[in-house]
Amino acid sequence: MLLDARCLALLATLPLSGCGTLYLAQAAAGQWQVMAARRPIAAVVADPATSPALRARLEEARAARDFASRALALPDNGSYRQYAAIDRPYVVWNVVAAPEFSVVPREWCFPIAGCVAYRGYFSARRARDYALTLESRGYDVYVGGVAAYSTLGRFADPVLSTMLGVGDEQIAAVIFHELAHQVAYVPGDSAFNEAFAVTVEQEGLTRWLTARGRSEALAAWRRRRAMQEAAAALFAARRGELRRLYASGLDPPRMRAAKREVFAALAADLEALDARHGVHTDRRRRIGTALNNARLASVATYYGCVPGFERLLGSVDHDLPRFYEAVKALAARPAAGRHAALCGRGVSAAE
Repeated sequence: MLLDARCLALLATLPLSGCGTLYLAQAAAGQWQVMAARRPIAAVVADPATSPALRARLEEARAARDFASRALALPDNGSYRQYAAIDRPYVVWNVVAAPEFSVVPREWCFPIAGCVAYRGYFSARRARDYALTLESRGYDVYVGGVAAYSTLGRFADPVLSTMLGVGDEQIAAVIFHELAHQVAYVPGDSAFNEAFAVTVEQEGLTRWLTARGRSEALAAWRRRRAMQEAAAALFAARRGELRRLYASGLDPPRMRAAKREVFAALAADLEALDARHGVHTDRRRRIGTALNNARLASVATYYGCVPGFERLLGSVDHDLPRFYEAVKALAARPAAGRHAALCGRGVSAAE
């Protein structure tokens, strides 16, 4: 994830209105809290007061960080070599919004970061308050917690306590994902940036688990990934159905009724997917009311162009340095050409 609060790096040179006075203030305060909490991982590991569980997690993170630069050609810098304990379940809460009859997310524009399809808050309450404001204006809104974010190397981003509440493999995955943002980033193209980072994360995690001899963990992760891809495909299909509905010219009451039917069908699709994979959840009950245009837009931002990046990676025989150069070349293209190449039927490094 890219944090739009990167504009706080320009505090000394830009007027506060550049990022929105109140929004920038909370972003600056949240970023300062994270930076102030940093301690070198080596020091935390050596501290007798550190619990064995935390020490083991940080050792895993340190090994994954070294692997990222040594084996994945990701930047070798100060990022993810420190630890910050954050007293909350997520470091940031993202607010995503889309109009009532559109699958295209609203964007917010900032210096350096360009325009992004989400707005990050270091406080759950502030995120919810802003979401309510957008809802009052007729937007579909989704608020999601985020375990980590990238400042594109402008700060030495630490490993956060919010990253450690998942399995060991996910700690590595987050590090690979966030470091990928330092390799290639296109201001104003969230779908490109996030799909590239997801692709690096998945390739990196495959190599990491293989190198560690964790065959069972790799097999389990591949099963989860297959289910995740199937869910993303269901989201994409229903998003296309909604796009056609919103372009149909129906009057608002009929369009709202049809929209509810599409989301009910998507909830049923997801519940059936759980059943096919032997996952015993009541997904339809849990997320049925949370499905809306913003939720679909959020999924599309992260996964919509992943197949194109995977084809590009395959076209260079999974050679990551060559892949990064090809991605940078694509990043230099106009947006229309970039997305046509990535999300079309095929892509190669020569295109």
